[in-house]
Amino acid sequence: MVRINRVYTGSGDEGSSSFVDGSRHRKSHPRFTAVGTCDELNSIVGIIRRECADLPNHADGGSSASISRIQKISEVALDRIQNELFDLGAELACKPSELPEYMQLISEQQCDLLTDEMDAWIEQLDPLTSFILPSGSGPEPIIHHARTVTRRLERCLIVIEDETGKGAIRDEARIYINRLSDWFFVFARWVTKNLGAKETLWTPLAKRQESTSVSAMIRKFHSNEQDFEDLE
Repeated sequence: MVRINRVYTGSGDEGSSSFVDGSRHRKSHPRFTAVGTCDELNSIVGIIRRECADLPNHADGGSSASISRIQKISEVALDRIQNELFDLGAELACKPSELPEYMQLISEQQCDLLTDEMDAWIEQLDPLTSFILPSGSGPEPIIHHARTVTRRLERCLIVIEDETGKGAIRDEARIYINRLSDWFFVFARWVTKNLGAKETLWTPLAKRQESTSVSAMIRKFHSNEQDFEDLE
């Protein structure tokens, strides 16, 4: 049972902190970068949960049944993801060889579960014909934000391996994060579909006739405002 009587200890005032095994290191250590990024990702997932829960439960683009589906699926799935990220954060704060025996670790089971859920969503989605832009009127942009932070966390793990050698990160932890980024991508697409919205496709520069500039629009708005002021 975890019992926290106070948050501050003062022990990190000089710029160091402890790994799970009790050893102290500078907070610039790549493991702390990974742990912090994992924590950041968990916070973003919390925002996604709120955004999904706050979706208006009536027909406005997506049907009320579709919105209810998003809310039920996201609450169960994202609750699990947040707990798994907390598990992973604790694991990353130590070398695998120094982890306490009692610690439950992310396993192949959690990795396979992500894959199974992606397959279930993909069955309901149209194949992509272009890359999509991270946009949308609901929680989709934040889900894409989670996807990109997950990729940053993956790069943090690779840095640890590159600097300290193979075995510094368990394979299951690295695989989990790699799949989780894909999971967020597919999840965002599934949410878009159930909201009755269209995905914003990327148009390559060669196919865009000219770069869109708003400078003329800005000047026109300003001119109109000036005309109204002159009438007063």
